[in-house]
Amino acid sequence: MVEVGQSAPDFTLKSHQGTEVSLSQFKGDKVVVLSWHVLSFTGG
Repeated sequence: MVEVGQSAPDFTLKSHQGTEVSLSQFKGDKVVVLSWHVLSFTGG
């Protein structure tokens, strides 16, 4: 578990456009907010 104030571990995921994006791409350049919306686009 990442504690408050710790850096998040690097990871790579596919964007909604299908391209791969790594968290490390933004280090020192941009502020990043991670947000998950479980079942947001499903009928369930």
